[in-house]
Amino acid sequence: MNLALVHSRARTGVRAPAVRVEVHLAGGLPSMSIVGLPEAAVREAKDRVRAAIQCAQFEFPSRRITVNLAPADLPKDGGRYDLAIALGILAASGQIPLDGLGDYEFLGELALTGELRAIDGVLPAALAAADAGRKLVVAAGNGAEAALASRVEAMTARTLLEVCAMLSQRKTLPAAQAVPMQRQVGPDLADVRGQAQARRALEIAAAGGHHLLLIGPPGCGKTLLAARLPGLLPEADEGEALETAAIASVSGRGLDPARWRERPFRSPHHTASAVSLVGGGADPRPGEISLAHHGVLFLDELPEWDRRALEVLREPLESGVVTVARAARSAEFPARFQLVAAMNPCPCGWAGDRSGRCHCGIEAIRRYRARVSGPMLDRIDLHIEVPRLAPTELRADAPTGEPSAAVRERVLQARAVQRARAGRVNAQLSQADTTAHCRLEERDQALLERAVDTLQLSARSTHRILRVARTIADLAGSERILTTHLTEAIGYRRADRGATAQAA
Repeated sequence: MNLALVHSRARTGVRAPAVRVEVHLAGGLPSMSIVGLPEAAVREAKDRVRAAIQCAQFEFPSRRITVNLAPADLPKDGGRYDLAIALGILAASGQIPLDGLGDYEFLGELALTGELRAIDGVLPAALAAADAGRKLVVAAGNGAEAALASRVEAMTARTLLEVCAMLSQRKTLPAAQAVPMQRQVGPDLADVRGQAQARRALEIAAAGGHHLLLIGPPGCGKTLLAARLPGLLPEADEGEALETAAIASVSGRGLDPARWRERPFRSPHHTASAVSLVGGGADPRPGEISLAHHGVLFLDELPEWDRRALEVLREPLESGVVTVARAARSAEFPARFQLVAAMNPCPCGWAGDRSGRCHCGIEAIRRYRARVSGPMLDRIDLHIEVPRLAPTELRADAPTGEPSAAVRERVLQARAVQRARAGRVNAQLSQADTTAHCRLEERDQALLERAVDTLQLSARSTHRILRVARTIADLAGSERILTTHLTEAIGYRRADRGATAQAA
C-alpha cells in the first residue's frame, strides 16, 4: 500500500479544525514535498521527520513522497503535524500497520532524536477529538492539559518509537493524567480598611457581573479593592473553566493545568497597545480581554491609556466576543469579562479631597476626564468615589470589614436567584429580559425618568441602572425593585455628573 491517512488537528483561534494528513509514495527520484498551504515551520518538518524516523531505526523510503494536509485552503503552521506525517510515511511504506490509524488523532513536534515535544493548543484539540469520537495521542508534556478534556481518551508518548509500538500492538501507551488541583487563596476583603461604599459597590458588581469604575485620589485603595473582586466570584463551572483554559492554551503563554478552575485576573499596564488588548498578529492570538474571559480585567490609571486602546473595548463589552481579522485569516475569541477600572478625579489626583490641595481648574478637569470617552463610560454600570482614608482608620487596632468568605456567600445566593429567574447574571440580561424582570412601580418609574432627564443619560445607561437595581434587590432578598434599590442604583452613576461635580 502506497497511501496512508492520519488524523491531526490545526489551531485557528480557540478552534481545532480537523486536518487529514495524506501521504503517498510514488516512483521516481527520492524527494519529499508537503502541500496544503503549509507555512515555514511545517515545510521544515521533512527534515525533522527524516532524522526522527532514522533515529527510531526505521527506514526512510527512497521514493517520491507527497504529503497533503487537507483541507488545502486552511493555513497550517507549527510543528504539530510532525508526528502524524512520520506515522503516515511509515504506514504508507508498510513499516507499521495501517489498521487502527483511523481511530486516533496525533499531535506532537518531533526532535531529531525521535523524541516528542509539547505544542500549544492541545486542549481545544482534545475537546474536538472527543466530539469526533477518536482517541488522542500527544507528547508527555501535554498529557496534563489533554486530561482536562475528561470526555476524550488521551494517551501520552515520549518518542516516535513508543507510538509505533502501540500501533503495532506491542505496547500500550499510558493514559494522560490530570495533575492535582492547587487552590490558591487570594487576597481577602478584610484587608481593606474603611471604604464602606466601595466595598458595597464591589459586592454589587460581583453579585450581578457589573462593570465597575473606581474614582479617587492616589493611595486610597482602588487597586486593593479591584484585586479582591475575584475572591467574591463563584468558582467557574467546568464549561466556563474549559473555555478560559482553551484560550490560555492557544495564547502561547502556557496553561497551568493545576489552576485551570481559577477565574483569571488580568491587569495590563496602561502603556499596552490596542493589539495587546484585543489580540492579533499574522497568526491571530488572543489579547488581554480574551485572557480575562469569565474573569476580571483591571485597567488602572484609565485616562492615561491610549484612547484607541480603550475604544477597542466598547464592542466586546456589549457582545462578549472579539473578531481579529487579518489578510490571510481571521479568528474569533470569546471575551466576556468583568471590567474594573480605576482613575484619579483630576490631573493632580486630589479634586474633591477634604485637604483642599487640588488647584486644577474646571477646564483642566474636563480635559482630563475627556480622555475617557462618553460611550466608554456609558458601558460601565457602577461609578464609585473612593475617598482618602482618615488616619484613625489606618490604625492597627481599627475595626476591619467583613472577610471575602462572608460577602461571597451573599453573592452566591444572589446569583442563584438570577440563574433561576433568567438563566444568567443581571449584567447580561437582554433588553427584553430587562423589561420583563426589572419592572418598576409608577412612582419609581417617574423617579427614574427625572434622574435620566437631570443627568442626561442614554437609553443604555437607563437599562444599566435597572439591572443594577435588580441586583441590589436580589442581594436584599426582594422580589420587586423598591425605591431604595432604585435610588442606590442611580447614585452609582457618579461619572455621569460631569467635571463640575467632581471639582465641587
